[in-house]
Amino acid sequence: MKQILIVFLGILMLACGGSKVDQSTVLNPTNPKGLKGAVVSESEVIKDNGGVSAVTSTVVANSTPEDIEQLMVFLTSDDLQGRDTGSEGISKAADFIQNVFENNNIKPYFSTYKDTLENYSGGAAYNIVGFLPGSDSDLKNEFVIIGAHYDHIGMISGDNSDTIANGANDNASGTTAVLEFAKYFGKLRNNKRSIIFALFSAEEKGLLGSKHLASKLKSKNIDLYTMLNFEMIGVPMVGKDHNLYLTGHELSNLAEISNEYAQKNLVGFLPKAKEFNLFRRSDNAPFHDEFNVPSQTYSSFDFTNFGEYHKVGDEVSLINFNFMSEIINEVKPVLKGIINAPSKEIKYN
Repeated sequence: MKQILIVFLGILMLACGGSKVDQSTVLNPTNPKGLKGAVVSESEVIKDNGGVSAVTSTVVANSTPEDIEQLMVFLTSDDLQGRDTGSEGISKAADFIQNVFENNNIKPYFSTYKDTLENYSGGAAYNIVGFLPGSDSDLKNEFVIIGAHYDHIGMISGDNSDTIANGANDNASGTTAVLEFAKYFGKLRNNKRSIIFALFSAEEKGLLGSKHLASKLKSKNIDLYTMLNFEMIGVPMVGKDHNLYLTGHELSNLAEISNEYAQKNLVGFLPKAKEFNLFRRSDNAPFHDEFNVPSQTYSSFDFTNFGEYHKVGDEVSLINFNFMSEIINEVKPVLKGIINAPSKEIKYN
């Protein structure tokens, strides 16, 4: 039955198409739900005394290239002026993210979604922190953080026609992934562990947003299982047999666990990531420092596939929406498996 269902879903996904995004909808932050993608039915067998007593089915939407484009176009629009920390532009991005959370059953973790940074003095700055409580009576007390930074570097010197560093790959792509994961789990609501969805500000100022949140959560003494971060996933790697790599790949078994749940070689090792110590250069690092639990970043930036890093040319037109859709959908069962595993299977070596 499972094999028949998989074949049926595959045919259904191929048969479903998308239409071109309506830009008037894209640029409306009060309507961030996205377009409907291919319908996927996730079934869960409920067993009673060794026998099957019921099968529940929840219909969720696959993340389509059109969904990805809709989010990315808004987050990289000139109206947001490069999402510099403390700016009016990033405030619009924050409102947009909050609306996505509100419309997809993700509650604020604190009293509001906007958690003001206490370690930044350059204007009002805040992380956006959403929460989905776990469904298991025991595992709900363990937390998984899914995060990305939504800030960029704002206005910089460019050519005569463009001075806005829109930050499409860095890191509207990671932000979009987290929003798609929030939409997925918010609809499915089958997470046994509790999930914190964290969009960080001031990453470009020295990881200040993630440092603030890691310290604040540590003071609350939460039982953090793992922190999974997403950074620069907008274009495919060149000449690799895997779609993503992990920073700090050699530090834990997360790549192995990820590939088991993905049922493919999804996550691999990038020597350049180790050479440049990328493990310390993204928002996973403060959670490693505070909690000493597996905290790592998924990325596809391989130092050869994107030449517009921190330049005005980091535009949405360079993003591969088909690739992003593919890997976001492939990562969903990885996250679901990690969040619902009966024990903490990810461990530092």
